[in-house]
Amino acid sequence: MSKDYLDSEKVTAIRGATTSSGNTSKEIEIAVVELIDELILRNNMDPKNILSITFTVTNDLDACFPASIARKQFGLDSVAFLDCQQMYLSDDVDFCIRLMALVILPTNSLINHPYLRGASNLRTDRC
Repeated sequence: MSKDYLDSEKVTAIRGATTSSGNTSKEIEIAVVELIDELILRNNMDPKNILSITFTVTNDLDACFPASIARKQFGLDSVAFLDCQQMYLSDDVDFCIRLMALVILPTNSLINHPYLRGASNLRTDRC
């Protein structure tokens, strides 16, 4: 790895979350596409710089895998994906999809963590 690479770019984690309007494949797809779009737009990212994304979903979402939607809709075949069920809490946000993406960004980039829809109250400092 060259020194120029180390000085100009960094691997960093970006968090984000959204909610689906229900537990159907179509509703989950709409939410996942919006979340990935916002992740890319807000961070001025080239999708080729996404290394991996871990999705978690609340236990009320089981109609499909968010990773398969992201892979199909954005052509992210080289991205490592993982889908998990979020730990259950009785007062958690319903139909919530969370993500943590490892990405390559310019060293001086400000990170923008997208928290959308009903998940915006999870991190009011990051909406």
